[in-house]
Amino acid sequence: MSAEKEEQDAGTRELQYVQYDGSQEATYLPAIRQLISKDLSEPYSIYVYRYFLYQWGDLCYMALDPSTNALIGVVVCKLEPHRSGTFRGYIAMLAVQEAHRGRGIATKLVCMAIDAMAARDADEIVLETEVSNTASLKLYERLGFLRSKRLHRYYLNGNAAFRLVLYLKKGTAGKRPEDAGGGSGMRMEEYRGYGAPPGQESVMMGPVS
Repeated sequence: MSAEKEEQDAGTRELQYVQYDGSQEATYLPAIRQLISKDLSEPYSIYVYRYFLYQWGDLCYMALDPSTNALIGVVVCKLEPHRSGTFRGYIAMLAVQEAHRGRGIATKLVCMAIDAMAARDADEIVLETEVSNTASLKLYERLGFLRSKRLHRYYLNGNAAFRLVLYLKKGTAGKRPEDAGGGSGMRMEEYRGYGAPPGQESVMMGPVS
């Protein structure tokens, strides 16, 4: 084992990895919003987080500092039937504190999410990431994700994205239309102001991973 790999493994072991607990929303949700918002030019509405966490809280995993209980990393996902006929997982958000990056934390969180969705009989898992986000692309492609499509001007800031897909079952690729998006057909940029009362919508912009 290389010294770099040993250092990454040690870094992931030092943290506590837990599944999101909705009963502790008052503690976790503000921390999740704060961490993810650091990578966005404008924050997601709280209703977007609740949309995912209320329905698929068991597909949200967090990395915590065991000494302070501070949130170090988080992945937020969903899993639902897709119009193509597949049971599709979707990685909506992934974030790790900048000071803790390069330690394998994001990889560990994504692997936990993949295992959870596979255990629930997912056919495939998809996500979008900016074409310029080389770190994100390397992470997902190392885990077996494939680039299925380039989405021009996908984000509200005009940047393009790659749609990545991980096939979990043989034959899934033949079912999936190329123009299909996330599980509900909505992309992350279209959750702008999701569920918000009139006048309280929030513009979302930027990468989700």
